[in-house]
Amino acid sequence: MTVTPLEALSDNYIWLYQKDQGLVVVDPGEAQQVLDYLANHKEFHLAAILLTHNHADHTGGVKEIVAEHPDTEVYGPEECRVYATNIVHEGETIDLLASKWKIMSVPGHTNGHIAYLVDDKVFCGDALFMAGCGRVFTGDYQAQFETVNKFAQLADDTKVYAAHEYSETNLRFAKEVDPSNSAVNEALEKVRQQRENNEPTLPSTIKTEKEVNPFIRANDFDEFVQLRNQRDGFN
Repeated sequence: MTVTPLEALSDNYIWLYQKDQGLVVVDPGEAQQVLDYLANHKEFHLAAILLTHNHADHTGGVKEIVAEHPDTEVYGPEECRVYATNIVHEGETIDLLASKWKIMSVPGHTNGHIAYLVDDKVFCGDALFMAGCGRVFTGDYQAQFETVNKFAQLADDTKVYAAHEYSETNLRFAKEVDPSNSAVNEALEKVRQQRENNEPTLPSTIKTEKEVNPFIRANDFDEFVQLRNQRDGFN
């Protein structure tokens, strides 16, 4: 089993979960990269598309991919009904490529945002980033606060496959608000080297997030909201 990132748009990752001769695509914001990959790797069949939430940079490629692979099942939350052939909910499990994918409800960024937990991996869209979390477009900061703490309950070795390459900016913010945190400084140095080499900084792990993510490390809800508002103005 392998997980491969495809770069999309300006800073998105489309994740490809590959097992045996099957392929699951997570959050295809664009189609061409996926179609090219399938054309160049004919040993794989497209088993399914998984959607975490209904933003165009995560769903933009679905219709074109399905047009070329019409038997593809598409899974997603209720808010993705226009694309999804299968609506999934918190606590449900889907069987794909002989693996069980558990659905987690992780609202805040959008009301219906979900994540997919499989093996020791979580595909979390924009609900959690390395050293960050998604903007709270819903205005429901309580939901986003509960979401990041829900991720913190996962096993420390869980790999975090977020959908954007925001790690360096997030870690610079983490350093600003927690300058004495040696784990943040070490992670920032590593991430800068990875980006200089044009390498993805993901996946992270839940253990790393507990060490460097200011939103998970927030002492209470009020501190979380203050940090989220600070981060929204940070570049």
